[in-house]
Amino acid sequence: MEQMVIKLTTPLKPDDIARLHICDHIELYGIIYTGRDAVLPKIVRLIKEGRLNELGADLKGAVIFHSAVSVAGIGPTTSNKLEIESSIPALSEAGVRLHLGKGALSPETVAALDKFGSVYAVTAPVTALLTSRVISRRVIAFPNEGMEAFHELKVDGFPAIIAAAHGKSITLRSEG
Repeated sequence: MEQMVIKLTTPLKPDDIARLHICDHIELYGIIYTGRDAVLPKIVRLIKEGRLNELGADLKGAVIFHSAVSVAGIGPTTSNKLEIESSIPALSEAGVRLHLGKGALSPETVAALDKFGSVYAVTAPVTALLTSRVISRRVIAFPNEGMEAFHELKVDGFPAIIAAAHGKSITLRSEG
């Protein structure tokens, strides 16, 4: 039986998230943002300081792809790196609806996703395919971080699989 692909256009709405389940195949259309170890903690700091408007991006309904953007292309980085995974609850509370990367998340992060109406999706590390789905890109913030700057990407059919939704996960990592 062929898996149905759910097409989602950003910004995502609560109804979009409500209908997603683990193992759903999705394609993203519209604007997504990139961030990883160097940038996501800076964005969380802006949130905590009440200065999110300085970011230059509206995170309500946003998708953040755990990636850098280089001339070689884009591909997911591991989402359970401390700097990345620890940013997920605050970003979700600020309105990010979908976090996209690779790897397993802790039970606490999966619970935070559920609490704030967000989900986590994984994508295979296939740089050529993902890069071919990017229509345009530009640096939004933190240009001094080079390829790890906060980028805005316009995408067309960016593939992923829902890995955590509504308190359930296909990628829970064990603690200890």
